[in-house]
Amino acid sequence: MKKKMTIADLNAADEATFVGLLGNIFEDSPWIAAAAWKRRPFGDRDALLRAMTAIVDEASPERRTALIAAHPDLVGKAAREGRLSAASRDEQASAGLDRLEPDEVEEFGTLNAAYRERFGLPFVICVRENRKAAILAGMRERLRNGREAEIGAALREIVAIARLRLADMVSP
Repeated sequence: MKKKMTIADLNAADEATFVGLLGNIFEDSPWIAAAAWKRRPFGDRDALLRAMTAIVDEASPERRTALIAAHPDLVGKAAREGRLSAASRDEQASAGLDRLEPDEVEEFGTLNAAYRERFGLPFVICVRENRKAAILAGMRERLRNGREAEIGAALREIVAIARLRLADMVSP
C-alpha cells in the first residue's frame, strides 16, 4: 500500500505539486485543487475537504455542471475501452461494475442514455458506497428529479467520492 501524505506535506507543497497530487480528487477538475492551494494551511484532511467543497459551492453554475460532466458514464464506453482514470476504474470495480452480465450492461446503457437525454449529463453516484442493485435503483429514482434537484444530488455524490479519494491519499 502506498504511504499516505500528511496534511503538513500538502500545506508545504508548492502549487504545481499540490495540484499534481490532488488535481483528480474531483474528477478531471484540477481547478478545484488550484483554488484550494490558495486557502492553505489546512488543519486536517476534513478541513481540506471542506475548503474544496466550498470552492465547488462558490463556482458558477456552468463550472458545477462541467464538474458533473467530467465524470464517466457507469459501465460506459470509456470503461469498456479502458479509458477510465485509475480512480474511476477502481471505484467502478469496487461495486462489481466490471463483472456484469450482458443484460446488465445493456440495462446500464439504457439508463445512462435516458439520464443523458433528460439532464444532458452523466449519472454520478459514489459507487464505493453502493452496489449494483442500489446503483440501478438510484438511476431509476433520480430520473424522476427535476434538473436543479438532480444537479444538487450529483454534486453531493461528487463530494462523497472526493471524501473517499482524499481518505485514500491523505492521513487524517
